[in-house]
Amino acid sequence: MPSWLGIRRGLLAIALALALLLPGPAPLWASPAVPLPQVFEQALAASREGRFGDALPLWDQVLQQAPRDAAAWSNHGNVQLALGRAEAAIADQERAMALDPINPDPHLNRGTAEEALGQWERAAADYHWILERDPEDASALYNLGNVQGSLGHWDQARDCFEAAAAARPGFAMARSSAALAAFQLGEPAKAEQDLRKLVRRYPLFADARAALTALLWQRGAVGEAESNWAAASGLDPRYRQPEWLLEIRRWPPGPVQALENFLQLVQR
Repeated sequence: MPSWLGIRRGLLAIALALALLLPGPAPLWASPAVPLPQVFEQALAASREGRFGDALPLWDQVLQQAPRDAAAWSNHGNVQLALGRAEAAIADQERAMALDPINPDPHLNRGTAEEALGQWERAAADYHWILERDPEDASALYNLGNVQGSLGHWDQARDCFEAAAAARPGFAMARSSAALAAFQLGEPAKAEQDLRKLVRRYPLFADARAALTALLWQRGAVGEAESNWAAASGLDPRYRQPEWLLEIRRWPPGPVQALENFLQLVQR
């Protein structure tokens, strides 16, 4: 996935479940004698590596020593979300907002937690708060696109994805999402053109290859669809799971159905 702006936005990608959890070494538990910056770095390292069970008590120790550290509250909230505690994550992000009212990251992270609870309007309000202050914030634009898609507004979702891709060159997932929205909106030629560009530029990008598989199968290019699927499924087996595609990756329903139909064919 594309790079994010700082650890808080790095954790966002982990929380949307588009990154795999990485195994890590045994935790280096902090003691009261360990300086606060060192504990903070240990907590960041555990968070980056997906060791959320180790990260949470480390963030707890940071907050015991620095209860007014907004960044620590926000990161603590991201770990709570990664552990499936969306309401606790929202509470943590609101503590961060109270301590640092102009920082967009807690709004972005609270929006992600609100999405996990299906609170689409609240999530959209958080993303609009960011965009009112920075209309080219690519993360807020992308997340707002996911909200619009969840509400069935695929034309508005595509606009958001395209704006996110324009704001952050190299934001491959935003470009893939825009192509999928075009597929859903009945523009397969445009979707195919954009997906082929992505595959040429990022040959190991599973999302674009899986989307191209669905589109090619639907128009009858079965052989080429199978070739792209061999690459996509080898890169990321989650694309075999329609529930993951709909609920986590947030593909539109049309492409998900097309890929399901393809899989039913090749598995006979």
